[in-house]
Amino acid sequence: MKTIIITIILISNILFASSLKDLEPNSAVVFMYHHFGNSKYPSTNITLEQFQYQLDYLETNNYNVWPLSKIVNHLIDKKNIPQKTIALTIDDAYLSIFTKAYPMLKSKNFPFTVFVSTNSIHKNSNTFMTWDQMRILKENGVEFANHSLTHNSLLPLNNETNIELEKRIIDETQMAQLKLQKELGSDTNINPPLFSYPYGEYTIKITELIKKFGYIGVTQISGTIDLNSDLTLLNRFPMAEAFASPNSFITKLNTLPMPIESVSTKEPILKDQNPPILRIKLKQALKNIGCYLSSGEAIKITWISKTVFEIKANKPLKPPREKYTCTAPAKNGKWYWYSHLWIVKK
Repeated sequence: MKTIIITIILISNILFASSLKDLEPNSAVVFMYHHFGNSKYPSTNITLEQFQYQLDYLETNNYNVWPLSKIVNHLIDKKNIPQKTIALTIDDAYLSIFTKAYPMLKSKNFPFTVFVSTNSIHKNSNTFMTWDQMRILKENGVEFANHSLTHNSLLPLNNETNIELEKRIIDETQMAQLKLQKELGSDTNINPPLFSYPYGEYTIKITELIKKFGYIGVTQISGTIDLNSDLTLLNRFPMAEAFASPNSFITKLNTLPMPIESVSTKEPILKDQNPPILRIKLKQALKNIGCYLSSGEAIKITWISKTVFEIKANKPLKPPREKYTCTAPAKNGKWYWYSHLWIVKK
């Protein structure tokens, strides 16, 4: 009898452990960079010392550094993503990618993805890479993706009709894609086609158009991506001097998607109420949730039930953009993370 009981306990433990493993999120962390070692742009620059620390940490701690396209294809196909998987992405194709970041990344054999606004690329530019330099990178395994034709905001213009907006977004995406393929090869940015929103700005209408034209949409909203992510709004953690300390980097590496069932709105543009109220419904109750503005200022949480709460800033949000971010401690030193973008018109 004792043997039977022990066997039952062992089987139960195995089944319980298996169920916990099945509940582990298939998630990945994506980082976004712009400038490297260029102190003229502190809000979008990372120092070379910070970047070297990050690359060394990823290597020493055996992270899986994948091209963004590989992670996205796993999301599309609902394939398991190994734990400790991350992607490194860089927006705008600045020259410091070629002169400073690439040698550091190549020494680690780390892949990365560059989003290009094609009209910015000119011969003899001291600001951006040339097409020849990008061809060298592509020959060495770097992937390139679409960041629009002009890098102008895609937000609707005053009195712009839906037809005019759609035509403008067609021009911004398709003409840029044609230029990328002409310069870097017909296999560029096709499996799958990736698109990074200029300034990280979008509306729900714009995300619908991006999807209609066949693109995966990539944002600048902090957070982790997983099998439940909206493929028009994939999150990335921006990396700049103020947010790239070792502790900050390691914290973001250890984030998980907050288990959210629904939010009251996905539309980022503020129309009537400022500060806005955001209602969040969780899939499960979480302890010690904290919510903050980009400045780190705490936002009051009003609980409606054990799994539903509302947040509202203490004062009106300032243009052009702001975020509500909520975090909660998870197991093994990890953190649940959720951010919501607000676009504040002047």
